[in-house]
Amino acid sequence: MRYAVPVAVAGVAAATISLVPALADSGNPDLPKITAEQLLTKIAASDTQTISGSVKITTNLGLPSFLGGATGGGSPFGGAGGDDSGKGRKGSGSAADPKAQLTQLLAGSHTLHVAADGPDKQRVSIVEKAAEYSLIHNGDQVWAYDSASNQAYHSTVPRSGTAGTDRKQLPKDFPSTPQAAAQQALKAAGPNTSVSVDGTAKVAGRNAYQLLVQPKGGDSTVGAIRVAVDASTGVPLKFTLTPRTGGKAAIDIGFTKVDFGKPAESTFRFTPPKGAKVTEDTADGSARDDRAAEAGKSGLEGLDGLNILGAEWNSIAEIKVPKGALPGSDSGEQSGRHGRNDKAVQGLIDSFGKDVTGKFGSGKIFSTRLVNALITDNGTVYVGAVNQDALVRAADAAAG
Repeated sequence: MRYAVPVAVAGVAAATISLVPALADSGNPDLPKITAEQLLTKIAASDTQTISGSVKITTNLGLPSFLGGATGGGSPFGGAGGDDSGKGRKGSGSAADPKAQLTQLLAGSHTLHVAADGPDKQRVSIVEKAAEYSLIHNGDQVWAYDSASNQAYHSTVPRSGTAGTDRKQLPKDFPSTPQAAAQQALKAAGPNTSVSVDGTAKVAGRNAYQLLVQPKGGDSTVGAIRVAVDASTGVPLKFTLTPRTGGKAAIDIGFTKVDFGKPAESTFRFTPPKGAKVTEDTADGSARDDRAAEAGKSGLEGLDGLNILGAEWNSIAEIKVPKGALPGSDSGEQSGRHGRNDKAVQGLIDSFGKDVTGKFGSGKIFSTRLVNALITDNGTVYVGAVNQDALVRAADAAAG
């Protein structure tokens, strides 16, 4: 939480991305009529456990240019773990660490190769012109490999069938299967949501129904979510989220090729290449996951001082940032080895933020097309897919 604006905005944006799979073929197939309730039931009843294919992700959140630099790293994927030489920065960990690498999905277009064989075997590879980054989950083993730096990252997690450890699997926002992605998105479909079937489409050569999900009123910045659902299997194939302000989709993710056959067993095997630098995750997984479970269901598990205000589309994350963690906070001077850095970041924050005042005091609003954040001068961050007025009201209410 040292640089609150990029971290807070990116954190919620990443949680939003976890809602998903865009790229629909032209054509509107003639399919039997179906109600929204029947289509939701079809999604829930889908028992497809094997899948592979190519996914294109395009994210247009309107993030400021300096946010891309917050991830750092010399990898073409912008990971925070390493420099151009492939030798990780001091204290920054491995260039292959998923927490660093997956932030690249917050901007631009990316091609992913995905495969899954049940809850214990998944593989996601992010393919770029010069390199490839792969994340492989096989049983209790998790490997990640960044070809640009020739670095690998290894972790051990409990198997999904282990008694009492179901919650201790890969993060909920792990981009493994589109089924899990769409199901998470549909959790927001409460009383303040309109759900309907809006025609048909062709996605990756498959016939699909289009499910349209829209918030009713409120302060949400989400205009509509459209999910293309495979007519035969009930598997979501495409996910498009459009902001209330209109324009291009903020998140557009979907299959360009898809196969429901069982992937080859070799897909989920990994051995570090010769000469690769391997970083072992030595954290206490049990303690880490216990903290995550206590933090709630928002997709922001593990953050200290996190409180979720409101519900459904109007949810706002309130994050209490420790004194001294924010550049220019009322904690006093920016001293020590980070002082110079803090001043530089503070300058960027000042130029990008909009000054606001209220019962809470004063602070700055930071806006994207989908996610807005308010950081108060006393070091509290309010962030969510809601409009700016909602953030100010939340801060005022917290101030009493």
